[in-house]
Amino acid sequence: MMDENAIRRELESVYRRLDEEELIFLAAGNISVRSGDGMLISPAGASARTITPDAFVRTRLDGSHDGDRRPSSEWSMHADIYRAYGEAQAIVHTHSDHCVALAATNEPLPPFHYMVAAFGGNDVKCVPYITYASPELGRAAVVALDQRSACLLGNHGMICHAPTLEKAFAAALRLEILCRQYICARQAGTVKMLSDEQMAVAVARYKSYG
Repeated sequence: MMDENAIRRELESVYRRLDEEELIFLAAGNISVRSGDGMLISPAGASARTITPDAFVRTRLDGSHDGDRRPSSEWSMHADIYRAYGEAQAIVHTHSDHCVALAATNEPLPPFHYMVAAFGGNDVKCVPYITYASPELGRAAVVALDQRSACLLGNHGMICHAPTLEKAFAAALRLEILCRQYICARQAGTVKMLSDEQMAVAVARYKSYG
């Protein structure tokens, strides 16, 4: 088990990698890991240019936090997910291009590719637009994440959780790539979807994968 300093260094590294992969930009995006009775979360106004290990804010699930630095404005969405899903140990929220583009349609990512099953089912649901940083958005995300590890946030972006920060990073990158591929497929013509039976096999295989 890593000590807090190591966890903070990993948070900084992943935050910078999200920027390098163009999944976040400026202050649009945030990450956290579960810690004690709360979480360590990126601060309000963070950017890859300014982030440091010490910048991550120890924040409890009621929003109270240590120090003068404020947690991300989306802290309550992270807190709601940690309350609802014990398996959630790390969370990544991005405004990556293709996730935003698909979320702007308010449509789910459908079963156009077997890798959609990596998120736990035959689609990735999309919640309708709800004001960012509001309690209502966190509650809606929790519903959309039922039996899923990621969801789209209408006219906003995406959020995912995982057992580790590295896996949450990989999930965010995977979802962005799949959304890009789906948008390309729609431009190419009529997209043939996989059946419920085909997706059920893929979901079962992913449960024992990696």
